[in-house]
Amino acid sequence: MMINLYKDFYMLTKKLLISALSVLSLLIVSNVSFALSAEEQKGLDISLEAKKRDLGWQDSTADMLMLLRNKQGQESIREIKMKSLEVIDDGDKSLTIFNKPRDVKGTAFLSFSHPIDADEQWLFLPALKRVKRISSRNKSGPFMGSEFAFEDLSSFEVEKYTYKYLGEEELNGLKSFKVEQYPADENSGYTRRIVWIDTEEYRVHKIDFYDRKDSLLKTLSFKGYKQYIAKHWRADIQEMINHQNGKSTELKWTNYAFKTGLSDSDFNRNSLKRAR
Repeated sequence: MMINLYKDFYMLTKKLLISALSVLSLLIVSNVSFALSAEEQKGLDISLEAKKRDLGWQDSTADMLMLLRNKQGQESIREIKMKSLEVIDDGDKSLTIFNKPRDVKGTAFLSFSHPIDADEQWLFLPALKRVKRISSRNKSGPFMGSEFAFEDLSSFEVEKYTYKYLGEEELNGLKSFKVEQYPADENSGYTRRIVWIDTEEYRVHKIDFYDRKDSLLKTLSFKGYKQYIAKHWRADIQEMINHQNGKSTELKWTNYAFKTGLSDSDFNRNSLKRAR
């Protein structure tokens, strides 16, 4: 009888504790929700919808031409193979492989994005025959001489930013949301980004990047969107213009393929030296 009383007391205590924790969790969520202004909540909601609409692509491959232009308009071209893997409940993984010209052939870049934790990135330089890990403190540095920073190559994860809705604006003939994003990572090279997202398909068409002095640094434009497997939109061209040094980098994408059967084993830092 005494044992049964102890057992009943234990079960009652456990239920009360669970109920208390549930109430506490609801209070915390409510407080977070109440802490957001209407503009912040709408900016967050738009960003969540944009992310949600692109879920389910699983993995992809594509070919890319990278055109580097200096202030005088002189160009150099690089041929690149891209592989990407969608990761549920975490950031995506990507592998960038340089095929041409000869001086960068065999260079490979591996990126593991994370919603909250620092992204993990590695660069294999064939001339040095070693894999170099990119420090979080160096994520604002230029990627392979381009106007893209290492942090620009991470997948978009909603948790990486806080948000503010700035209104609607027509861009390239499309009605678009204008959302300000503030990086949560103290090592980011940006104080904020302003993003234009069309109201119909929730595709990103333009991003303005502001540096640590809150001056306009770069603008990234997306052109020539096409839809794949009846759901996922990808731009044929991405152009990053640096307003402070006059340089630009254009990415031209072709041969997109989705659900090709890639897996975690294709995104292993130990295989960077053998990437093809």
